[in-house]
Amino acid sequence: MTTLKGKTVFITGGSRGIGRSIALRFAADGANVVIAAKTAEAHPKLEGTIHTVAAEVESAGGKALPIQLDIRDETAVAAAVKKTAEAFGGIDVLVNNASAISLTDTLGTPVKRFDLMHQINTRGTYVCAQACIPFLKRGSNPHILTLSPPLNLKPKWFKPHLAYTLSKYGMSMCTLGLAAELATDGIAVNSLWPRTTIATAAVATFFPQAMAASRLPEIMADAAHAIVTRPSRECTGNFFIDEAVLRSAGVTDFERYAVTPGVPLAADIFLD
Repeated sequence: MTTLKGKTVFITGGSRGIGRSIALRFAADGANVVIAAKTAEAHPKLEGTIHTVAAEVESAGGKALPIQLDIRDETAVAAAVKKTAEAFGGIDVLVNNASAISLTDTLGTPVKRFDLMHQINTRGTYVCAQACIPFLKRGSNPHILTLSPPLNLKPKWFKPHLAYTLSKYGMSMCTLGLAAELATDGIAVNSLWPRTTIATAAVATFFPQAMAASRLPEIMADAAHAIVTRPSRECTGNFFIDEAVLRSAGVTDFERYAVTPGVPLAADIFLD
């Protein structure tokens, strides 16, 4: 299977950055793309809303359904998933892209911020998966893809930002557990993480010095596409790295993904 034509994809946090790029890549196949995110009106500092991305999806060849959604609200998530299934007849792919970040140490992370990261990252991933699983069981080549890192228990990944690391590893443990739980149902569950920093609003905020040494979000979109078009019963429980996925698919030119071709790339966190 090499195309998502006619497939229905539910993407959280799809109004900008990596989520938007994934939406547009899938739309190019002719997929039905649900852009589920909080931003319905233009933000003064950040580009993109669910409506602008929906228009881009339609222009790219897909069918779009923009849904304003806070994934912390499990009732709203269930309603959004139900609306998706009613609109397109089911759900074939869930992309858990929504994420909150704060690269702060323990004393620098208020409990309110700790809660926000865990509610969006770990809990949000769990809630969205739980709501989508009944539909994925009836889906065609069903996949859950979560944007979270390989599990690495070295203290250096916990020391500088314990709260954030716990929340992202919680997402990864959802992958670990759900892959085993859903194997007999033929639902693939995998994680994807970038080898390098990606030019997004988060990197601009926390690693501004790395923007010129980053790659474009399109590399993650292409890697995500390569994963969710694989046979679901043969591809589950993996912690994929974008570059490795694309190399295995035969990609050799990575300069086209560089923000600044020729500049040495900045490695992302959580990877040795």
